[in-house]
Amino acid sequence: MELITKDLLINFLFVLLPLFLMQMFYLLKYSYRFERFKDTWFVIFLLISLAMCMFFPFSFGNGFTWDLRRVPLLLGFLYTGPKNGFLLLAALLLIRYFVGGSGFYVTLWSYTAMAILAALVSKYYIKMPLKQKLLSSVLLVFISMLLTYFAAIKVSDISLTTNMWIVYFLLNIVSMWIATAIWEVIKTNLDVLQKLIKAEKLDIVSNLAASISHEVRNPLTASRGFMQLSHESSISPETKEYIRLSIQELDRATDIINDYLTFAKPTPEKMEKILVHQEIHQVVNILTPLANMNSVNIKLSFKENESFHVLGERKKLEQALINIMKNGIEAMESGGEMFIEIEYEVQRLCINISDTGKGMTQMQIDRLGEPYFTTKEKGTGLGLMVSFSIIQSMGGSITVRSEIHKGTCFSIILPVIAVKMS
Repeated sequence: MELITKDLLINFLFVLLPLFLMQMFYLLKYSYRFERFKDTWFVIFLLISLAMCMFFPFSFGNGFTWDLRRVPLLLGFLYTGPKNGFLLLAALLLIRYFVGGSGFYVTLWSYTAMAILAALVSKYYIKMPLKQKLLSSVLLVFISMLLTYFAAIKVSDISLTTNMWIVYFLLNIVSMWIATAIWEVIKTNLDVLQKLIKAEKLDIVSNLAASISHEVRNPLTASRGFMQLSHESSISPETKEYIRLSIQELDRATDIINDYLTFAKPTPEKMEKILVHQEIHQVVNILTPLANMNSVNIKLSFKENESFHVLGERKKLEQALINIMKNGIEAMESGGEMFIEIEYEVQRLCINISDTGKGMTQMQIDRLGEPYFTTKEKGTGLGLMVSFSIIQSMGGSITVRSEIHKGTCFSIILPVIAVKMS
């Protein structure tokens, strides 16, 4: 019994290996500015863990082996999806086949059944709260152990003591619980680290914006006034065109400065009840000419008899919506459709703004709202940075989903202060 426990505890160290490797690699990413690590790396580390567990098992004389391979396999299904999970399963079965012994058929039957169940659960797992994740992972291991237990008795006619089975059950369950908890803690720490880095960048920009913007805007306003006077005087058409372009660029510079000022002071100055669908109609009316120029059809999907009120400053919410919708329209260079819908949950309102544009990679999504980051050739990144700042000042949040060549969806979530159905 002591030998079994010792071998399985060594397996437990192999289970923890991919978790700590991923943490180390993510920290190196932030220290040395590596690119984002994809799920592929996690799958590779899980594969190494799975193989190490199988190469150092506790073996019985009849070819039946005990190890903790099901833990990295389940982590692969739950955190990287069914596709990567089945790749890990194929590797597991291949290794087990070459190891040999009658236990292969027990593995084939029980692990395939477990994999199908894990694939079904994985669709909902990521969205679960921590307690449900821990419970789900432990239940999956327990069901998997029961499948192995009955398969071992029926298929291979393996006879082991009750104490041995209890130890095996407990070590698998405890290992899965600890591995899930550790990975969730690591993910939380990495998310906090990412937010701290982003907050540090935004804080620097915010401090600079307030002090510089006022100093720059005054001479720009004076310059524009004199240029406007020159444009109206009797000068050659060629010179007028140059002055017109100069005024246009000065206006663009003024807009950028205004964005900086809004970002530096995003908190609403005049709090008021805002009727959401009315503001959306207003923004759509403003952007309709731009949409027509880009052959974009804007479709609204919400009931006019449902009135949702949020608390904030009308002009700033309008500005945030304009920035997001304008980006979506400009992303559809060859035309397309923009869908705007309102969903109501308990005390929360979700405004979904989706387009059929070129889409973004996950790396681009992660950097949205950072200073100076933009996917447009002539963009500054300030528009979205301001939008994120305004929505956060209203107690809301923005989430982004996107697929390359399919489109992007911005979900603006705001707290609701009043709901009226007519």
